[in-house]
Amino acid sequence: FDTFSYEWYDKKTPIPSIGLTPYNNMQNIVSICHRFVDEFDTTYDNLLLFGDTGVGKTFLSNCIARALMDSCHSIIYLTAGEFFDSFKSDDFKEFGSSKFDTSFFVECDLLIIDDLGTEKASDYNFSNLFNTINERLLRRKSIIISSNLEMPDIETRYSQRIFSRLVSAYSILRLFGDDIRCMKKLSPTKRS
Repeated sequence: FDTFSYEWYDKKTPIPSIGLTPYNNMQNIVSICHRFVDEFDTTYDNLLLFGDTGVGKTFLSNCIARALMDSCHSIIYLTAGEFFDSFKSDDFKEFGSSKFDTSFFVECDLLIIDDLGTEKASDYNFSNLFNTINERLLRRKSIIISSNLEMPDIETRYSQRIFSRLVSAYSILRLFGDDIRCMKKLSPTKRS
């Protein structure tokens, strides 16, 4: 969190749907992420971070992972592709030996799945996602999911069973802003 910067978020133009600027919205989200870390051992929560490419979802997930690793929690951080490929490797030995024993997905303190929605859509993948989410809910073990998909797209792409669990058991955080990676590349000096 020490390296997180608000400088790339617009302070002037409110987002009509929420009445906040991207800057103020991100301040609220970072506060929620800090609280997630601070209360991790006493309060059960899950986070769903969604928004356009490059607005800070992966960076915030990494901030949370780092803070919890520093306090000796077990974290598994995977892209959606790695997550789903791990099941294929375990089940079919299709890709050689897996990076992860998928049983750890339900046992670790925090599971982070980055870029959900970039994986190939299949009943097999969605079944593994549902089983992991459901089992972690039953065990009261936290998950952070990030996605570029909007909520209606998540509902359409995944089963109602998955969507229902996400909506009912996750803090849903919508990030707004421009692609920070592109802004940094196109404007290497800091914005004011």
